[in-house]
Amino acid sequence: MRIAVIGTGGVGGFFGIKLADAGGDVTFLARGTHLSAMQKKGLSLVGPKGEIRLTDVIASDKLVDLGPIDVALFCVKLYDTEEVGRELAPALSENGYVISLQNGVEAAERLGPILGKNRVCVGNAFMSAKIAEPGVVRYTSDMSTMEIGEVGGGHSPRLNAFAERCNKAGFTALVADDIEAKLWSKFVLLSTNAAITTAFRQPCGPLYRNQEIRDLARDAMAEVVAVGRAKGVNVDEGAIERAMGLLDTFPDDMYASMYHDLARGGRLEVGSLSGTVYKLGKELGVPTPIHRTLYLSLLPYENGVP
Repeated sequence: MRIAVIGTGGVGGFFGIKLADAGGDVTFLARGTHLSAMQKKGLSLVGPKGEIRLTDVIASDKLVDLGPIDVALFCVKLYDTEEVGRELAPALSENGYVISLQNGVEAAERLGPILGKNRVCVGNAFMSAKIAEPGVVRYTSDMSTMEIGEVGGGHSPRLNAFAERCNKAGFTALVADDIEAKLWSKFVLLSTNAAITTAFRQPCGPLYRNQEIRDLARDAMAEVVAVGRAKGVNVDEGAIERAMGLLDTFPDDMYASMYHDLARGGRLEVGSLSGTVYKLGKELGVPTPIHRTLYLSLLPYENGVP
């Protein structure tokens, strides 16, 4: 089983390094100084449980160099989905498939027409990691779980086999019966927190200690749940309370990653987060005034700081 990490940032880097360290055949797509460091010095994972160092790394900025790929862990930014998807298509093996671990809820709809619906699976990643410096990925907690599923629901031999490999590599991989519901449950928190911390340019601590901001976040989450249910997704009853509880576990100085993209003048994923909530709500007749306002407030920066 040749596994390719498509986008070697925090998420892709963590899972890819763990799989490679356990003996897996893993290759990495990366760019810039991160790629150069990987090719010259290897790739390291550092964190509370110590360090893993891969010295013999197959890494490239061209997917054709990494094929034929049996399983592609698709971890690129949402705005690069179609471009990278088109490049990936000819690099997949005959029975190769993709597991998108991206943010958002539209990966299957966007990748399906490019790769073929039967080649696309989706999932959530629950962990905290980032590129600490070129060639080094740092994780900051013991939580490391991947939740994956077939787009149509149910288990499959291919995902069960991949999950077994992941569990042997030292992190948890779960195959969900209804992955779309799981994606939307995470999206309730993800889309809301990303937009609020970025639009207000403030970290979680001072924001969510303010009762009016907490109420705003709760109402924004309710918009996401309403849109998901209008779309036919079985978003569970406890999604909002669970998300609000998680907000209280975040460090006071934590920002969503989208804020850091804004701060460095980079492109934003807002169009696929609050923008998706607003646009789907408009199509389905569900009012989303909070996500509409958050989306429009960040829209001028979507392609980078003007």
